[in-house]
Amino acid sequence: MTKRRRSVLVLGATLVVAVMAVFCGSLVAQNGGTGQAAPGDHDMAGMSGMPGMKDTGAADGAMSGEHMDMGAHMKMTAPRPRTAADQRRADAIVAALRPAIARYRDYHVAVADGFVQFLPNVKLRMYHFTNWTYALEARSRFDPTRPTSLLYKPTAGGFELVGAMYTAPQRFDEQQLDQRVPLSVAAWHQHVDICLPPRSAYAGSDWHRFGFTGTIATAGECAAAGGIFHPVIYGWMVHVHPFEQDPARVWAH
Repeated sequence: MTKRRRSVLVLGATLVVAVMAVFCGSLVAQNGGTGQAAPGDHDMAGMSGMPGMKDTGAADGAMSGEHMDMGAHMKMTAPRPRTAADQRRADAIVAALRPAIARYRDYHVAVADGFVQFLPNVKLRMYHFTNWTYALEARSRFDPTRPTSLLYKPTAGGFELVGAMYTAPQRFDEQQLDQRVPLSVAAWHQHVDICLPPRSAYAGSDWHRFGFTGTIATAGECAAAGGIFHPVIYGWMVHVHPFEQDPARVWAH
């Protein structure tokens, strides 16, 4: 590894830790001081359990449609007419991903390979296990065999692998997103217009107004409430469920 490459990775990891220190702190306040999180990437994927997201199922929005509860705070890519060529591209991604993550049906193997469970102490219907190396790589290139996160459903004996999440930089336009995963088959999404209170005020804040599902959705409203407005939090993300038998659910959002 070159010195420059090492420096980039170190800087990226530092930014990851710094950003998630802020957002995970708000979740701790919201949940009465409980909940721990692994470092995240501000330009990575929308992870579960952030301020204003419901504890019951916020992580599995792509599967259950609960991301739609975020209303004004969710930006989706515009759908395109489906073509046979796009479907072949999407099928090729799934065909590459499925065997690449099959060994992670045992979540212990995923952990050993560097995937870190996000918010392990917060009860969710779906958990993201994120590989921070893959998250950084996704900022510059797309490898369908190296998803940023794995999606697990909790079971009595551990976790069941149900899917994966790809990410792309916030700066990408729809054409660039389409080059990674065709927009006629899948919808990328982004978390937008988020108002967060100052960190020192997390514990006493009204999370019906603030956060990812809060009623505040403009910079003016946020300023009036004493909050900090974020036009975009995280980059683009898309979920895929390669083990689904129903083709309509493989890229379902």
